[in-house]
Amino acid sequence: MHLLCTSLAGSTSREAKAAGIRAAEALNTLLDAGPVPHLWNTVTLAGDLRHRDAPDRDTVGRQEREERAIAAKYAPGAAPAGGILTDTAPVVAALALEMTERLLLDGALAVVPTAVHLCAPCGHMTGAVAHACRACGHQGSRPHTRRLLVWDRPPGTPVLARDDFHAHRARTPGHLLTIAQNVPERLILSRTRDHGISLAPLELDGLVLDPRAGVHIAVLAAAARHSAGRPVMTVTENAAANVAAYGALFRQHKGTRLRYALHGRIPYDDTAGLQRLCEVHRVSPALRELFLAWFLPLCSLHLRAGITAAQLPGLLKFWRRAHLARPDTPPGSDVLAELRRRVAAGDMRWVMDVQALSQAIPEYPVTHGFAQEPEGAS
Repeated sequence: MHLLCTSLAGSTSREAKAAGIRAAEALNTLLDAGPVPHLWNTVTLAGDLRHRDAPDRDTVGRQEREERAIAAKYAPGAAPAGGILTDTAPVVAALALEMTERLLLDGALAVVPTAVHLCAPCGHMTGAVAHACRACGHQGSRPHTRRLLVWDRPPGTPVLARDDFHAHRARTPGHLLTIAQNVPERLILSRTRDHGISLAPLELDGLVLDPRAGVHIAVLAAAARHSAGRPVMTVTENAAANVAAYGALFRQHKGTRLRYALHGRIPYDDTAGLQRLCEVHRVSPALRELFLAWFLPLCSLHLRAGITAAQLPGLLKFWRRAHLARPDTPPGSDVLAELRRRVAAGDMRWVMDVQALSQAIPEYPVTHGFAQEPEGAS
């Protein structure tokens, strides 16, 4: 089973926010499932604004700017073995239109005149409710009715269920199920952006598919490319709460169903004392790299509320104990089979078991291909 991930923070975000990619890489290594494709979300209003304000905007296009930002994430010649895919790649756009057209044909989605608000000065669609424009900051808006792609959710239809999570049954986040339900019965799935999956083929000129739907389609496209029948998207709880409703109709396609694997944040930008701790506990540079790029991402799948800087000393001591407990010979097939069974079932409790963890530690530091070390992000 491939565990696929996407960086919901966008291609120009701090490298430290790629914890989900590292977690997926670690899990795929344990499952011997092959390399993880690195997925990047590029359809952001912030990206549009950066491009508009860039001094070279007349010579560098929006798409090229995103490609450059993503390329800068990786060391020269260190592209990920599983490849790179963005949420606007041709294969993703084609799948998005295929799925959207099918949902329109089935009556799940509709293109109908919808009352919204547009920013008075710049024309950006602010949504169904009047509020300050996120594109230019202006407070004034005007009502407008235009044809939009919408999902009119039947009353009582859930947008998120327990089996949408790749997690042990005792760890299903009930509060997310509640949060996801608190969305309007009509969801607008078309947006005004300078960059995205164009809905012009649906006669919605000037609009793109809502990026919260697009990130799900990108995972499904990557799963199809890698023949992965059970894709899992690593994501934080906050991100899942934000995108789940908009992805409800886009989590399944032709028998392939996407699930979420929740992970917490890692304080990569708050590890100033880590070097001193490593010296005190005689942790080698290679072991430190494994701690940062392999163990902490796995921990984040268990400690989903997030890892704090105050927890790093204790986790480092635990990590050293587990490394010292590594068996002299590679673990037997039965040991690996049990570990893989637990991983495939979404059970990450073994990460805090010294003996179980010691069996899983790879011999060499992982190579994720990023240009910056996680602790160097700023």
